[in-house]
Amino acid sequence: MRLSRKTLGIPYAVFLLLFVAAPLLVLIYFAFTNGSGQFTLANFTGFFTDPNTLGTLFYSLCIAFVTTLVCLLIAYPTAYILARSRFRRSGVLIMLFVLPMWINFTLRITAMKEILTMIEGNLAYWPFLNSVIGMTYDFLPFMILPIYNTIVRLDDSLIEAAKDLGANDRSAFFRVTLPLSAPGILSGIAMVFLPAMTNYVVLDMLYNSTYIMGSLIGSYFSAYNWHGGSMIALILLAIICIFTLLTGGDEEDTRTGGTHL
Repeated sequence: MRLSRKTLGIPYAVFLLLFVAAPLLVLIYFAFTNGSGQFTLANFTGFFTDPNTLGTLFYSLCIAFVTTLVCLLIAYPTAYILARSRFRRSGVLIMLFVLPMWINFTLRITAMKEILTMIEGNLAYWPFLNSVIGMTYDFLPFMILPIYNTIVRLDDSLIEAAKDLGANDRSAFFRVTLPLSAPGILSGIAMVFLPAMTNYVVLDMLYNSTYIMGSLIGSYFSAYNWHGGSMIALILLAIICIFTLLTGGDEEDTRTGGTHL
């Protein structure tokens, strides 16, 4: 008996309904209600009037931005060299970058903490810098892989055509290779920026402190303030959706018109 596509999609639809749609509806309910179950916007206005919440959001955005920028500055040259070089074992080198991700997360961050402690002695002296180092160490492979996969698929004839039209190596890179690799860059940015803004585990393991949005949401739920925590989570979800839509649109523009000489 041959099953249709609709039949095969039923388990996936049930999964989405139970583990995506239903929790989201619960989140929306608590975000716009008070302790008595009445509709209110107090949770929403409280988010934008509380200086501690706004300060945490700003700090989270700063950490995510700097971490993404550092990952991009390291990942793009690395991915470009591996993709455009003549290494026969470039796949093995890529595997070496991914290999640390197979190690338990707690062990990796603990090892990084010990290294930073040996270098500095006290991590509390440079919390922002060490947070960026820990985040970069954790998310760097997520930036390298999409950029590498994009560059390795580029057609060499496009670069040769650019040089035939008079472009030198630098011009060919900035006007052909870089625009065509933009989809991989945008994908890497999305994979690093969004988790870096909410991944408080690195900071908690390094300093036993709460600085970013993920830890703030956790503190609300730990205090049984589901209404405030749900509103913060919902606003953060909206920011993530807007960021994803913006990067998706830029990616489409790059695919259609980013190679003009």
